[in-house]
Amino acid sequence: MRYDKGGENTGMLEKLGEHAFLACVLMAIVAGIASAVTNISAGWITLTLVVLGVLVGFTTITEKEVTPFLLAAIALTVASSSTWFFVINEAVAGLGTAISNIVLNITAFVAPAAIIFATKSVYELARRK
Repeated sequence: MRYDKGGENTGMLEKLGEHAFLACVLMAIVAGIASAVTNISAGWITLTLVVLGVLVGFTTITEKEVTPFLLAAIALTVASSSTWFFVINEAVAGLGTAISNIVLNITAFVAPAAIIFATKSVYELARRK
């Protein structure tokens, strides 16, 4: 979880985290579209999104935001595991693939932090008993 010491750097760290989050979402969108229309390998892009997701998650998610964050991560994971996006390809070639790739990339960005926060939450619940 993010540590807040209340100094001047806190606001700057929050802004940096917000900008990094937006940059990662933009990277996920661009990479999703690019991988749908070209034969690029998404391995390095996914690895970058995973690492950045952990860093951004630890610097921007507060204790109060953990539950909504985990709920959103669950929704993204469920959406990314479905294949219904590909039906859109019948109407517009490649669009369903691009949407699916974008959702998968955003999930790759969010999932690592969600796993860490979920594990910490389970540990805290087990420790209380």
